[in-house]
Amino acid sequence: MVAAPTPRRPSDKRHKPPRVLLTGFDPFGGDALNPSSLIAQALHGKRIAGHRIVAAQLPTEFGASLQRLRALMAAHRPALIVCLGLAATRATLSLERIAINVDDARIADNAGAQPIDKPVVAGAPAAYFSTLPIKAMQQAIQAAGVPVEISQTAGTFVCNHVFYGLMHRLATARGVSGTRGGFIHVPMLPEQGEPSLPLGLMVEGLRVGIRTALTCDVDLRLGGGAVD
Repeated sequence: MVAAPTPRRPSDKRHKPPRVLLTGFDPFGGDALNPSSLIAQALHGKRIAGHRIVAAQLPTEFGASLQRLRALMAAHRPALIVCLGLAATRATLSLERIAINVDDARIADNAGAQPIDKPVVAGAPAAYFSTLPIKAMQQAIQAAGVPVEISQTAGTFVCNHVFYGLMHRLATARGVSGTRGGFIHVPMLPEQGEPSLPLGLMVEGLRVGIRTALTCDVDLRLGGGAVD
């Protein structure tokens, strides 16, 4: 008598919602905390527009940060990737437009590295644009009462390093076709000094921004450039 075949168990992938990878950085420059990581952790496990948020912390180190990001991308295969970083002189959420192919560090990273005028990726394009719908995100975040702006520069420290590395990966790697990605700078917390925004307000701004990025197929054509 031939035994009946054992029913195949449904793949776990069928039961897992698509994911959003949200990263922040560990503290650097002598600070005890980094709000970018706190924001990401506050949203970890949340569901937004049918997607599950997976939060992770990147080291504030050239090279190691991108190695960690690539590992996270391979492990989670997210539909959307948003990287966060601290901009201590800014007073709003800053939706970054462009990443440039240069590392030029005014201070050393957490591993003591201080590259000057080095490419993020040798031989790669000079710059990449964010593929997030930044104008639509700006409008939605503003409507939620959270201060926000379009930024034309992500600097030349580890934040831009990660932003450029992310966009290069999305532009050139296999298996990531259609995945959107970009970078958002956040201010300090009130207890760190000024300018600042409360953590809860920034978390809400990110929640609204992520929802917009997941539901807006075509970005808005609104003025968001800089005069100087």
